[in-house]
Parts: sequence; structure tokens; C-alpha cells
Amino acid sequence: MPKKILLVEDEKILSEMYQTKLEREKFEVVNVEDGGEVLEKVKKEKPDLILLDVILPKTNGFDILAELKANSKLKNIPVIMLTNLGQEEDIKKGKELGAKDYIVKANSTPAQVVEKVKKII
Repeated sequence: MPKKILLVEDEKILSEMYQTKLEREKFEVVNVEDGGEVLEKVKKEKPDLILLDVILPKTNGFDILAELKANSKLKNIPVIMLTNLGQEEDIKKGKELGAKDYIVKANSTPAQVVEKVKKII
């Protein structure tokens, strides 16, 4: 059975690009564009890993990560932050909140993102 990735990305072009790359590697991908829908989707889909953007409509990725880690049923799902916020303080905040990894989109190819996903799963 394929591993399931919850991809939280509000930019359609990026979302499709990552989804295509992940599906080629035999992952099942569930997309969420709205920060407000993430927790509901996680509970319903029970993904093996979450790729989480920070800048999202309604709720930002840091708040979502904090909520996930505070929930005893969801806190063990690995989360990789996938964002354009590359400031040292953002990376530190993501890691402190419990992200397994922090990927700056501008510095990583989709193939590199897939490799990190494979390492963590």
C-alpha cells in the first residue's frame, strides 16, 4: 500500500509539480490549499507524512504545526516545512515546534524534496 503524503500548498502550480513528482515515486498525495482545513484532513486521511507550507490562507503553517504536535493522536506524524520563508528565525521556529525538516523552496528542487520525504518515511 502506498505511503500517503498530505501536501499543504496554496500555490496551484507548485502543488501540482510536487504532487506529480511524489506520485511518480508511488506516493499517494492528498492536497490541501487552505490552512483552516488541514487538521480536519489529517484526522480523516491519516497521512504518513505532511509537507506543510507556512504562508497559507486562514491559518499559517507554524500554528498548524503547533496544533498537530499538541494533539496526542496526530503528534507522531512527521512534518516537513516546505516554504519560501528562509530566515534563520523561521527555520529555528519550525524545528522548535517539532518539524522533522525545513525545506526552503527556492533552494530545493522537487527531486530533493522527494528524497527528503523518502528518508523520513
